[in-house]
Amino acid sequence: MRLSSILTIALTFAAAAVVSLVAANFSVKLIEDNSEIGVRDALDNQGMTWAEVEADGLQVTLAGIAPTEAVRFRALTTAGSIVDAARVIDDMEVEAQAAIVPPRFSLEVLRNGSGISASGLIPSSTDRDATIASFQAMVGEGEVADLLDSADYPAPDNWQQSLDFAINAMALLPRAKVSVEAGRVSITAIADSAKAKAKMEDTVRRSIPQGLDVLLDISAPRPVITPFTLRFELDENGGRFDACSADTEAARKRIVDAARRAGLTGSARCTVGMGVPSPTWTQAASMSMDAVQKLGGGSVTIADADITLLAAAGTNQALFDRVIGELETSIPDVFALHASLPAVVDPNAGPPEFTATLSPEGQVQLRGRLSNDALRDLADSYAKARFGSDKVYTAARVDENLPGDWAPRVLTALEALSGLSNGAITVTPDTLSVSGNTGNPDASTEIASLLAGKLGEGAAFDIDVKYQEKLDPVLGLPTPAECEAEIGEVLKVGKINFEPSSATIDASALGTMDDIAEILKRCGDILLEIQGYTDSQGREEMNLALSQSRAESVLNELRARRVLTGSFVARGYGEAVPIADNDTAEGREANRRIEFRLIRPDTVDDPDQTTLESTAETGDTAQDQVQEGTNDEQN
Repeated sequence: MRLSSILTIALTFAAAAVVSLVAANFSVKLIEDNSEIGVRDALDNQGMTWAEVEADGLQVTLAGIAPTEAVRFRALTTAGSIVDAARVIDDMEVEAQAAIVPPRFSLEVLRNGSGISASGLIPSSTDRDATIASFQAMVGEGEVADLLDSADYPAPDNWQQSLDFAINAMALLPRAKVSVEAGRVSITAIADSAKAKAKMEDTVRRSIPQGLDVLLDISAPRPVITPFTLRFELDENGGRFDACSADTEAARKRIVDAARRAGLTGSARCTVGMGVPSPTWTQAASMSMDAVQKLGGGSVTIADADITLLAAAGTNQALFDRVIGELETSIPDVFALHASLPAVVDPNAGPPEFTATLSPEGQVQLRGRLSNDALRDLADSYAKARFGSDKVYTAARVDENLPGDWAPRVLTALEALSGLSNGAITVTPDTLSVSGNTGNPDASTEIASLLAGKLGEGAAFDIDVKYQEKLDPVLGLPTPAECEAEIGEVLKVGKINFEPSSATIDASALGTMDDIAEILKRCGDILLEIQGYTDSQGREEMNLALSQSRAESVLNELRARRVLTGSFVARGYGEAVPIADNDTAEGREANRRIEFRLIRPDTVDDPDQTTLESTAETGDTAQDQVQEGTNDEQN
């Protein structure tokens, strides 16, 4: 009985233990499933489907490859928001990152009157000290701000070529911004005038190395026009501008369109500049030209806010009164109108006049009438100061019955004449006329401004000035190739000879040097190599040294003749590149020569067409060689 009770109690405890174990296993499984499902759903909602989730008891293991370290950390944070973060096991990996891309190297250089600022990222292989020293040499006492950073990566292709070109270009541009990248240079600069702009662009473009992409933007400030002048004339040959000024491109177009309506023929030059006296300038100019067209002829001159309208002689009085009345009531208030209708003059009556002519050779003749001896002396002195004391011939007579304003009209006319290459001026009591040719495209505007400003309101004058490109000091210059060809023609006629075995130029060749010097003075700043050659007699190294010395002698002779030789180099080639047979006396004579060749940046190292780089490699080392022995007497 007692044994049976004990067995019953033991079996009861055993059954309870089995039930507890089963219940515990079921609870753990339920916790695992709920944790795994909850974490997986949370990660899927965040777009992290790459993550693998596995629950083991109370622990949750995250596996898989995260795209970045930040995403891996976000996966851990998301799992920790579902289960206790201490239960999360990190078994994730991070995707391998690509190699670091080299930085983009660039350099920005700003130059103005106070100095140079250089900023950007450059390769550590770039000679930073030499670059800054080049900038310092440009500005002298000015400040150079070094804001450069460097990175230890290989310099990209064409980086050094771009940097070298940028430094050379910056030396030519006192106000500029230059941006440098490998194979590409962008230049933005400001010139003082249109002429300076043209010269800068030409110089920079000629020095661009082959294969380098260069963006060049050089601008010139708008000129200040004083007085702000417009002069339009209409006659039987059609309309024309003697002067035209506008403050904007849009205003220039409106003025030209109005002139064409009034009868303008051919092209029209209208200068866009600063100094307009009123925003209604364009309106006043258009209305004034319309009035001239309605009158059938005449001229209108506007100087700042003063409008002078001169009708053609013989215009109907009633028509004149109506047109001028309409103009007076419609022009903007700021403008003052002075209109006149000249009486018909007897063509046989000879009014007193003063004339001056300027020949293409620069000779000036003063004729006609002057009011007194003092004015004659003054006009003679003024002309000699303007044109040269040896170029003026005065044959004017004194007439005391001339108008009181004769003296300022004569001197103003002479000043206008000095703006021409050749031409004539005529002064009469009623009008002043200027005619001739010029190489200055703005001469007509400048002369009109001068006359309008100095002759006063209502003064009548006539301008017939023609622009000719061949007289333009910029466009009229020969091209470098033309200069090279001209020198070649001179050398065909007169060869540059030297004293035997010497670098001294023979006296018979000095006339040839004079002719070449005159050509080079007209050619301006060109890149030129003076090449010296000998025959094959004597030792090769001695011939090379002699040819170098002879080329330098020619360079020095040009300097003595006041030729600017800053862009010239002298180089000797010795007996290389013969042009004739050295076995004959005639051939050796032909091979002993001096040649002038342009330096072209896009050519290879060749005696006929050399580069600055090839010149720099040889330099003037030949001149340091000690001459030993004696060459052939004719070398």
